[in-house]
Amino acid sequence: MTQLPPQSGEGAAVKLGLVIDLDTCVGCHACVIACKGWNTENYGAPLAETDPYGAAPEGAFLNRVHSYEITPEDAPARIVHFPKSCLHCEDAPCVTVCPTGASYKRAEDGIVLVNESDCIGCGLCAWACPYGAREQDPSEKVMKKCTLCVDRIYNESLPEEDRTPACVRTCPAGARHFGDLGDPDSDVSQLVAARGGYDLMPELGTRPVNKYLPPRPKDDEIDVLAPLLEPVAQEPRGFLGWLDRALERL
Repeated sequence: MTQLPPQSGEGAAVKLGLVIDLDTCVGCHACVIACKGWNTENYGAPLAETDPYGAAPEGAFLNRVHSYEITPEDAPARIVHFPKSCLHCEDAPCVTVCPTGASYKRAEDGIVLVNESDCIGCGLCAWACPYGAREQDPSEKVMKKCTLCVDRIYNESLPEEDRTPACVRTCPAGARHFGDLGDPDSDVSQLVAARGGYDLMPELGTRPVNKYLPPRPKDDEIDVLAPLLEPVAQEPRGFLGWLDRALERL
């Protein structure tokens, strides 16, 4: 079985990951499309699809968005869009269960990857992952997962603003953030501290690097469009104004 690197733990110098704002995500799936496009054309084997327009379509995705309706007891029902991909866990069970060493966690930045040439497609990593973040490519028969766009973030031939995961670069709502969560002074770490970011299913002990920011409470008494609306006339004008004055004389 594969061993986690010695630096994978509290003392790891760099922990690259994502911070996802559930309050800002609008469920547009732009991150899903960007991820599919980039990872089909670049790193590793393409993300294949079989029978895409037929009766039984099947395909591999590294990032998905699920939408849920929540009904708090003291607030109106609302829709929450929940993006999900590999969380690059500190104690990654998908790594330690791999029989060939194809799944591994990098010591230098904490990214969990799959060496596809060593993957035998047994699916043990998918069984071990409690977040459902592993998928098997239907054509290549190897396991796939989020790479944090490792081929983008270190690619010096790209403009500096593009050296970030495709999902982060594409998100129109600014709901996805990328950085070093091992540095308490980084922008993402400060964002997590300010907004009360949390681990997904912390009781499992996997210590995911990625964090989620909770939805903010909604104040139903605030009309966000009110400042943009023109004031309504206090007195009727035109024909209605004449009719109103005429009726007052009766």
